[in-house]
Amino acid sequence: MKNLKYLIQFLGIFFLFIIFKILGLKYSIFLSGKFFRLVGPFFRSRDLCFKNLSKAFPNKDDDQKKRIIEKMWNNYGKIFAEYVFIENFRNDKSFANKIKIENQELLKKIKSKSKPVIFISGHFNNFELMAMQIEKSGIQLAAIYRPLNNIFLNPIMEKIRKKYICKNQIKKGISGTKMSLKHFKNGASIALMIDQRVSEGIKSKFFSQEALTTTIPAQFVKKFNVEIVPVYISRKENNEFILKFYEPISFSKSETIDDITLRLNQVLEGMIGLNPDQWIWTHNRWK
Repeated sequence: MKNLKYLIQFLGIFFLFIIFKILGLKYSIFLSGKFFRLVGPFFRSRDLCFKNLSKAFPNKDDDQKKRIIEKMWNNYGKIFAEYVFIENFRNDKSFANKIKIENQELLKKIKSKSKPVIFISGHFNNFELMAMQIEKSGIQLAAIYRPLNNIFLNPIMEKIRKKYICKNQIKKGISGTKMSLKHFKNGASIALMIDQRVSEGIKSKFFSQEALTTTIPAQFVKKFNVEIVPVYISRKENNEFILKFYEPISFSKSETIDDITLRLNQVLEGMIGLNPDQWIWTHNRWK
């Protein structure tokens, strides 16, 4: 029964992707944003989104939370449509010009050094473009990702990611951590999202609430004294993007795995606070 559900989902998505390809980027993201804003709440709990927002921003009233959720679904829909045009964002100059980069010089410095770094971020809008831009800059990179549950759609998404986003894709989990270590020792920087709940993580304060959080960046810091580079992407009103690379964060030897993980959660909180509607509130982050 589950596989039948996944097959139906796959066929529906495949059909939409064909329509988007015909319509082009401009009309596709407009229609997809409106569509997700309309149907999204039927697939993911509206109450969960409100609950998460209440934990993160207790001072926001219900009207403010409602607007954030509506804009979130609109952004979610736009990201969905943009997958059809990932190849264009990678190879087409007119698409690439939609991404404005802050602190480009930092990427040049990282590329010129022999020591790799750990790039961290969250599921912002459009998160796939971050690893793509890092790799396009010439930095050797490996990206950790979570496979989709849909067994029909996941192979296609993996192919898209490897071909156009980052060729070195690592499945999250214990085996993925070992693979990350291998790539790192061979000189590759590592990119990962730190905003998802992970069973193998530790409980760390996130918006003043304990949440299971990955310790991979902290483990690399303790073992290799590596620098952490936060990355943030935001969508502007004209559907262009600003991709910002923050200055590298160094840690003292006295800081523990818990200390480092907490500091990185605080960095993530700051980025979410810039545009709350551009982060995904549908995950049960504090379960």
